[in-house]
Amino acid sequence: MDERIKRIGIVAGEASGDLLGAHLVKALKEKLPDAEFIGMGGPKMTASGVVSLFPMEKIAVMGYVEVLKRYFQITSIRRKLIRHFKNNPPDLFIGLDAPDFNLDIERALKKRGIPTVHYVSPSIWAWRANRIHKIRAACSRVLALFPFEKEIYDRNEVDCAYVGHPLADILPDSPDRAGMRRSMKLPQKAKIFAFLPGSRQSELEYMADTFIRTAILLKEKWPDAVFLVPLASRETRTLFEEALYRNHAEDMGFSLLFGHAVDAMIASDIVLVASGTATLEAALLKRPMVITYKMAPFTYWIKKRKKYQPYVGLPNILAGKFVVPELLQDDATPENLAHALINMLQDEEIVGRLDALFSGMHRSLKQNTAQKAVESVLPYLA
Repeated sequence: MDERIKRIGIVAGEASGDLLGAHLVKALKEKLPDAEFIGMGGPKMTASGVVSLFPMEKIAVMGYVEVLKRYFQITSIRRKLIRHFKNNPPDLFIGLDAPDFNLDIERALKKRGIPTVHYVSPSIWAWRANRIHKIRAACSRVLALFPFEKEIYDRNEVDCAYVGHPLADILPDSPDRAGMRRSMKLPQKAKIFAFLPGSRQSELEYMADTFIRTAILLKEKWPDAVFLVPLASRETRTLFEEALYRNHAEDMGFSLLFGHAVDAMIASDIVLVASGTATLEAALLKRPMVITYKMAPFTYWIKKRKKYQPYVGLPNILAGKFVVPELLQDDATPENLAHALINMLQDEEIVGRLDALFSGMHRSLKQNTAQKAVESVLPYLA
């Protein structure tokens, strides 16, 4: 490898990508301590030394309707990033998930001869399988988090490396619920729920009221229940607080946290989680859960038509069957969610089976991901 300082472009579009990016940057710096990282990321990537040209929250939206509301802002940021990287070519560009945003950047840079790595396979196994052609045109290599993804790319002649999931390396094999409750000064005997309504502002707009009304119903059964609500930003916290006041639930036992989602899930008996990476976190922490999601009706209609399998939650996708409930859109009522949470929490046999199943998932995904990812991108920096 030459002695010149390496410049690496790196872009994340949401909280899960920010975590992956920070994990990868730290591992790359062990091999290339003088490397420079520039692009866009959240607080974790910034703390790891990435120079972020734009606030990541500006593009952290999900769904067609939600994207349309910010379309000009999102496309403007993407154009500016492409222009920056064309004028200041990096030795390598790494797109962290966010395929609708990153694949266009990768395709533009690959045409200029800049190697591009897409870290986290787009969900071509779930919907939009025709996206494989765009991925082939945009990516020098895809880093896949799940073993079945590599088989799909191999069949379609796209360079892909299976690296496992970094969360499986980071999260404890045997979470200490009692110890976490002591650390967080929580009652040992109370029913504690971790409520994860999402990391994007658009998710809070659709989910906050439903989560709060679900808690009100659970309070009827367990008056001493505690609800831990990790929130990713000041904006999402404000949205949740407004929903608390709207539902007259300020004194309902909610504890709002800045981050600390893993701590909240470890301390909890059960998790109510908006579909996404947090569902995998809950599974790796061996917690029973109910998965839910709401979005703009038009967005949901399109996604439902294009979906190739009945699951949206990663635990169900990895298991290949429904192992935890998914209550989406019109089915995601407070009554349905409270009923599902109560039923699961009271069934010790189901909780035991989930613990064993999730432990197996953890073992299969634990691959020393950071090291494998570094090994996969270093050849492009030689």
